[in-house]
Order: sequence, then structure tokens, then C-alpha cells
Amino acid sequence: MNSLDLGKKIIKDKIPLIPNNPGIYKMISSNGEILYIGKAKNIPNRLKSYVTESNLPIRTERMLSLTHNLETTITSNESEALLLEANLIKKHKPRYNILLRDDKSFPYIYIGEKDTWPQLTKLRGKKSREGYYFGPFASIGSANWTIKILQKIFLLRVCDDTVFRNRDRECILYQIRRCSAPCVDKIKQNDYNNLVKDAVDFISGKSKRIQKNLSEEMEQASKDQDYEKAAVLRDRIKALTQIQSSQKINQTNLKEADVISIFKESGRTCVQVFFFRSKQNWGNQAYFPKHDPDEKESKILSSFLGQFYENKTVPNLVLLNREINDEKLLKKTFSKKEGKEIIVKQARSKDEKIVSNMAEKNAKQALTQKILETESNSKLIDNLADKFNLKFNVNLIEVYDNSHTQGSDSVGAFIAFGKDGFIKKRYRKFNIRSETVRSDDYGMMKEVLRRRFSKALKDESSTNALPDLVLIDGGKGQYSVSRETLNDLGLHEIPIIAIAKGKNRNAGDETFFHDGKIIKFKKNEPTLFFLQRLRDESHRFAVSTHRAKRRKNLSKSMLDQISGVGRNRKRALLNHFGSAKSVESASFEDLKSVDGIEEKVAKKIHDFFHEE
Repeated sequence: MNSLDLGKKIIKDKIPLIPNNPGIYKMISSNGEILYIGKAKNIPNRLKSYVTESNLPIRTERMLSLTHNLETTITSNESEALLLEANLIKKHKPRYNILLRDDKSFPYIYIGEKDTWPQLTKLRGKKSREGYYFGPFASIGSANWTIKILQKIFLLRVCDDTVFRNRDRECILYQIRRCSAPCVDKIKQNDYNNLVKDAVDFISGKSKRIQKNLSEEMEQASKDQDYEKAAVLRDRIKALTQIQSSQKINQTNLKEADVISIFKESGRTCVQVFFFRSKQNWGNQAYFPKHDPDEKESKILSSFLGQFYENKTVPNLVLLNREINDEKLLKKTFSKKEGKEIIVKQARSKDEKIVSNMAEKNAKQALTQKILETESNSKLIDNLADKFNLKFNVNLIEVYDNSHTQGSDSVGAFIAFGKDGFIKKRYRKFNIRSETVRSDDYGMMKEVLRRRFSKALKDESSTNALPDLVLIDGGKGQYSVSRETLNDLGLHEIPIIAIAKGKNRNAGDETFFHDGKIIKFKKNEPTLFFLQRLRDESHRFAVSTHRAKRRKNLSKSMLDQISGVGRNRKRALLNHFGSAKSVESASFEDLKSVDGIEEKVAKKIHDFFHEE
């Protein structure tokens, strides 16, 4: 019996044991890897199609030939099965499913409701704080741009509470007319609350009243010859006009909707999502789902929707450029999830088609750019393989570097690069554990490589997949240590290239060590530029990781050394003074005035920083 027939037999034997209920099923390989997760209104009926149909797609046959076990989970209805399927696909990322990549939580603009002086800021993740949330925005950039404009219009504070409480004079934002300086009482409480109310109304789409009021105030200020106030109001009106003009793209007057369009070409797909909230366009985001080249657009789009909204709020309207088979099921599931009616439909009216076609045009452009970038990256990787005479195809490259300051705050890190570019989700950082190697670059590299590849050998999941090539930022010594470490782990076949900087650390004069050979490039070779780009990215990541660790340790080390100052007292001191450095320069009387700091403790802190 061949492997395909064996896989079918495993499924066939399981079918009589499964009740005729909705739910999900998981196909599992011999090593426990989840190959595929599917949903069904009737699980046995769905599974029968795998064993009775004779002309299955090649990809499906390949999946069945790897299947050694089948697990099912019964749900009370099909909607629950859909949600569970989306959740498990995102968690396990089975190789035979359509996968949504580059998924993330979107930023929101937040204005506190209960705060005395509400702050204008952005937040990601759970909406745990009371207040007004506006979003989602497609990117941090679009959220930052909106906040910048809102500052000009409404003059709300953007500083955090610690900075706000400890200011004794206005900051530069007040000088450039982007803040009303409530921290130093430049504005009355009631007037600031009115600004907050206007900001909330504006973001909610009620801008006409605000513009009218500002115009009337400016005219009155001009009549009163208060030209400075008139100039401030003029700038606010200009900012208001600027943000309004940027929303002219919303030709359909959509109040709350996601416009989602799919475009497929050459076996690859881009899904473009436009976010419309409060009759405003709040940006767009492109996604590139992973799927079989022959997969139908309707199935890709349907799977995308389930995974995309698994951890996100669904708007009132989801407008699509293609018809999907699961439209009714998705409507029902999303409506149940949000507790209100959600409409999922294909764009049909003239106005709906205008914005849907616009999203599709963006999807086409993004996919074309992605294909060109992939082709360019593939060519660079192939040239690299030819130059170093590598025996295997290179699809995944890992680049390693270390960073420390005279042995303190030592970290190791690696970045990853594939044919789609830098793979940020595979970046890793390591705090150096061994005390003896924290100032030893060779020892640090040895520890990082051993930890990374030992884990990969134990856990063979896709997130820990072995690279096809390892690049090391270092010279001959680094190469030798790295080669020895991988050989000790039995990974003789993974090639290593070490990149040594030129004299005076000049870029363009690098020396490369590989398999006992020393290789140099001409200064204008594209492969050299490519290797420099990889090296520089790994160096940037390692250094930024080290600096973050160093800043963290510096900010807490002084206070942590004082006996009697635990977590609560440390928090009280930092909230009061703003930083550990300010605590150091504080007088005994100032320390004593902090809530939770008794006179005895205040004296201990003061003596610690002022010992003769």
C-alpha cells in the first residue's frame, strides 16, 4: 500500500466514529506536525470527499500521503467551527492551509475619558482603558500623521503622565502652537474639556460645527485686534482643512466599513484592505496570503476574512470585489461575534464599485511590486550561491552579530532574509548567560549559535526551521568558532560565511571567509552590496537590542541597590520625580514628601546618593 492509499485508509477508518455534527478536523503527520485544518457543517460528509473523489488536486494528494492521524473537534454550530478554524490556523500555520502572513494588531487613537487632563495618544492591543478609541489605522505612520494634525487643531497634550506631572514650564509644543500647556495652567479646565469634546466630535465625523465655530472666533479676534489669537485660530483652520481634503477619496460616503479587494496573478495573491471610519479614510494595508498557486480567488478571500477578523473588531460593512461561497456563514458568524448585524457583500452599486476598484488597483500595484522585489532578491541570492559555490538552493539566510559595552549588557542576535526580503518575525535576540564570555566575542557567538540550533533540532516547527546559509559578522576566528559549533551539533551541511571589515572598517574592502577560502569582491559588485546590506541590518538589530537593555538597566540599577526600596516605593519615586537621575539629585525634604516614603527611608535614599 502506497502512502496516499494509507492516508485515505486512515481517514476512511475514522469516518464511522465521527458524529454528523459541525466542527473542525486536523490532518497530522507522523512527527506530529499539523498539515491541514478544515471546517465542515457535517464532518463525516466532508471527509468522505477525500477518500471517494478520484481526481484530487496534486497538492491534496501530497497532503493525504503525509497524513498519519486525524483529529476532530465538534462544535455546536458552523459559526463556531469557522471561528475555531481561523484561530487554530493562525496558531499552528499548517503548510497546506491558506495562510495570512504579516498579521498584526492595528493602532488606534485614544483619548482618555476619566482623566483630569485627557491625553491624545495611540494604542495597540486590548482596549482595557476607559476612553474614546478611534481606528483602526492601517499603519503607525497614518496614526502618527492624524495625531500630528489633531494637535494643530485641538492643542491636546500628547506627553505621558510622568512628564506631565513634573513640568514646571511649558515645552516646545506650546511654543509651536501644538499644545495648550495644561501642565502649567495655560488653559482652564473647562476650556480644555471643550477642546477634548471637539476632538472627539471631529474624529467621529462631526466637523462642520467645529469649522464654523473656529471661523467665527477668528473673525471676532480680528475685530478685537487680537492678531496673535487670530493667527493661532487661522493655523487651526488650515490644519482642519488639510485633514478634510485628505478624505476626498471616500467618494461613497462610507461611515464604517472595510473595503477588501483581491488580485491574483502568476499564482500569487495580494489582498488590499481600506479602512473607513467616521466617513474618513484611515489608510490601507496590503497582505500576501500563502496558498497553492491553483487556489481559487473566492476560497482565498473567504479564508482571509476568517483569519483577518479572528482578533479584530468587524465594522458594520465589509465590501468585497469578488463573490465568495461563505458569504452567509461569515455574515452570521461576524454578527454573532459583534452582537449586531454585520453586512458582508460584493460591491454592486456604482459608488461601491468606485472604491472597490480603487482597492483592487492598489492590490494589483502592490502585487506587481512584490513580484519584482522577489525576483530581484532571488537573483541576488542565486548570485551569492554561485560566487561561493554553494551546493544547495538557498531560500533562508540567517545573519548573526553580537553587541556589548566592555562586557556589560551583552547580547547576541540574528536576522533572517528570504526571497520575499527581511523576515522580521524570525528575528531573535539572546541575553548572554555565561559570565565568562560576556566580553569574549568568540564565546558569545558560540553560545548564541549553540542555543539557537539546539532548540531548532529539538523543535522542528516552521518558526525554528534551519537556515540554508549562515552569515557571521566577523573574521577568520569567528568563522572557525561558528563552524566548530555547528559541526559539534551534527550540522555539517549548513554553509557558513564570515564577513570581516576592511582596513579602518571601510565598507567595500570586506574580506569573506568560507570553507577554507578567502574571497574578495570588486567594489561595485551587486553581491557585495547585498552582503553589506544583510550585515548592516544584523548589526543594527544587535546594537539596538543592546542599547535597549542598557537603558533599562541604567534606569533601574541605582534604585535597586538601595535596601528597603521595593517595587512599590520605586514606582512611587519614579512617578514623582520622573527618572532615577532626578531621584539622585532630590533633597531630603523632597524625598520625604513622596507618598509611601517615610522619613527613615528618605534618609537612607538620600545618604545612598550623597555619601562623602
